[in-house]
Amino acid sequence: DVREVAARLIDDGELLEFGPRWARNLVVGFARIEGSPVGVIANQPHHLGGCLDAESSQKGAWFVDLCDRFGVPLVVLVDTPGFLPGVKQEQAGVIRHGASLLRAFGKATTPRVTLTLRQAYGGAHIVMNSRDLGADLTLAWPHAKIGVMGPRQAVEVVNRREIAAGADADALADAYAAEHLPVRVAAQAGFIDEVIAPVDTRERIAFALEAAR
Repeated sequence: DVREVAARLIDDGELLEFGPRWARNLVVGFARIEGSPVGVIANQPHHLGGCLDAESSQKGAWFVDLCDRFGVPLVVLVDTPGFLPGVKQEQAGVIRHGASLLRAFGKATTPRVTLTLRQAYGGAHIVMNSRDLGADLTLAWPHAKIGVMGPRQAVEVVNRREIAAGADADALADAYAAEHLPVRVAAQAGFIDEVIAPVDTRERIAFALEAAR
């Protein structure tokens, strides 16, 4: 539950959450870090595996705009395998609403820190306040995985002929993950500023937000 992670980063573990029953795969709310107000926006793996969909994109865009209007710094906790696929999502306007979340982060001027907890793939990595959208600081925990797509999906595209010929898809996926997805690869490419230990997270975020004010 990403709320348990947030509780260890914010003052007294107190999060004033908005819309907990709406788009449960995204948690948003107000809190304080070292006494200063922040907005927390976080993927929730306990619902839909943390995938972004049309509703969560709307919820996220609304909250980012709200925080930006009042100058409330944002702490973004990322743990998502990507956007939820399917015809229903296409009919619900997932591309349009996903773009609205991207636009909200892209035009926000309030200080923003992003922390990748476990995984961030594809377009979902980008729209969750990536370096390319102007995040002031992008952090990640040591075992995080960041890439264009998950390993199994990647090898089904890249190695489809080998798999069709009988190659072990699981072994190929493991090899792809080991080569392309470790957080050090993203850090070397400039997508992550710092890889930090979980125990240092609260202190590092507090320092970054104070420096960005």
